Amino acid sequence: MTETDPRQNQPPAQQSLEWHAGDMPYSLEFGDHFYCRTEGRLECGHVFLAGNRLPARWNAGGAFTIGELGFGTGLNFCETWRQWKQAQVSNGRLHFVSFERFPMRADEIDRALSHWPEIAAERQALVGTWSNRPAGRIDIDFNTVRLTVVCGTALDGVSQCRESFDAWYLDGFAPSRNPDMWSSRLMQAVFDRTVRGGTFATYAAAGFVRRNLAAAGFAVERLPGFAGKREMLRGDKA
Repeated sequence: MTETDPRQNQPPAQQSLEWHAGDMPYSLEFGDHFYCRTEGRLECGHVFLAGNRLPARWNAGGAFTIGELGFGTGLNFCETWRQWKQAQVSNGRLHFVSFERFPMRADEIDRALSHWPEIAAERQALVGTWSNRPAGRIDIDFNTVRLTVVCGTALDGVSQCRESFDAWYLDGFAPSRNPDMWSSRLMQAVFDRTVRGGTFATYAAAGFVRRNLAAAGFAVERLPGFAGKREMLRGDKA
């Protein structure tokens, strides 16, 4: 079932896209690709799932909530959902909450994710239930997985959300191109909405991002990045 919050009727602004190599979306507003050009799906596994110690943390069962800054094509959601199904979590319930200023249309998501046959089932389910005019707070149930996409600025969305989060995927465009997505205010809001023992992971390793996360209260560590990138960041809320 798909639900859209009726309190927000104005559709968000659409960003301008170019398509490189057929199915690689490129944002003209931010001058950046949506994910690693070599292998975005494997990057998700290396950075976000492994960086948050998933799927091992799911083994305890119960409810688990992931927050994401930047839904984009839905790649991280689909790959996480695929791994959740593979993990066969007993008595588990996953809630994936993403904050997206410029939600893509269903046909754009379908075009981008068609690159990966490994997530074909998840792509088809997502596209088949995605609104043609995504806006407001969108909630979609997929049995043991629930997807929520909050359309609008990340700071407003995170500050006003009612969920608490076990893990975060910090996946905005590059800090040099989209600094608002990595601001001290937003990192503090992320920390405040994180449960004790919660975690974050991000491909970003810029100095000001690391300092903002540490100042918010996270214990931050550097790890080797994906596909030859020197560093990525992960951290814990003690």
